[in-house]
Amino acid sequence: MTPENYRIASLPGDGIGPEVIEETWRVLQKVEQMRPVIRLERQEYSIGAAEFLRSGDPFPEAVFQEVARCDAILLGAMGLPDVRGPGGTEIAPQLDLRERLDLFAGVRPVRLFHPAHTPLRGKEAGAIDLVLVRESTEGLFSTRKRRWPDDAEAVTDEMRVTRAASERLFRFAFSLAMRRRRHVTLVDKSNVLPSMAFFRRIFDEIAEEFPGVRTSRLYVDAAALALVRRPEGFDVIVTENMFGDILSDLAAALVGGMGMAPSADIGERHAVFQPAHGSAPDIAGRGIANPVASILSAAMMLEWLGSEACLDAAESIRRAVAAVLSDPERATPDLGGRLTSSQLTEAIVAAMEDGQ
Repeated sequence: MTPENYRIASLPGDGIGPEVIEETWRVLQKVEQMRPVIRLERQEYSIGAAEFLRSGDPFPEAVFQEVARCDAILLGAMGLPDVRGPGGTEIAPQLDLRERLDLFAGVRPVRLFHPAHTPLRGKEAGAIDLVLVRESTEGLFSTRKRRWPDDAEAVTDEMRVTRAASERLFRFAFSLAMRRRRHVTLVDKSNVLPSMAFFRRIFDEIAEEFPGVRTSRLYVDAAALALVRRPEGFDVIVTENMFGDILSDLAAALVGGMGMAPSADIGERHAVFQPAHGSAPDIAGRGIANPVASILSAAMMLEWLGSEACLDAAESIRRAVAAVLSDPERATPDLGGRLTSSQLTEAIVAAMEDGQ
């Protein structure tokens, strides 16, 4: 068989980022071993808060150019709470990547692997199975780089919603739903904000292109309530940047927390795959960070690469994770277990071998 060679930009980042990325590469090495047709060339680069402290530039332009030439990007976690840029906000090169590479679709899968992982009563494994799709290039993040004087009497952020960005986002969400349970829920605040009324109008237009997909519409506050009361009622959720940022964390809490939350930021030509959690400096270096979100993000990366071998490898990772987490004792401390990051990864690798 013809080898499939992929250059993967590996961006470990800050805090627990390097730890979960290292565990993820152990899983990807097992993929290469089990499927020799797949060859993943790891290209590692230093960006983030630590790089900012070292060189004064969290994301050197030369590094960006190298990263942009890779076939996919695997990212750990970026930023540290006490490291701030000139505007007073945290160092966030991951946002720069989304904007510069036009990664418009923030994809956040949420799946319950064991009833012990959720604070909700009476939910069986698989009962919560949804994907939140977040517009990642505009919305309330659109003016995040605007600078204000220290003595300003007022500071304004703007909610930017364009037709072009909204149309491609909605088509992405509907196409995803076609491969799932054919139901898309729009989350907005169109009863108050004109930008969200515009957002909803475009959604309604695009929905007509997908007559085989059911649609629902919820205001963001009602959506937060519904996610807690009846998360099994959701399939694909599509929403604005900030709303998606908030709701994806809420949804992650329903299935075990941020250590269980993989994500992807996908554009027309590029994609970044990363755990949705932050750098968690309070547990960095202790070897207890949950690597599942990062490992599942790598499965999303293989799926996006798209070859038959990569799709098969992605599914083998997901099956292995599900098999391991079917036993609530096999978990890191965030899920009430006692395993280290390395021990949990070892269990997942062993399950990959057993499941082939």
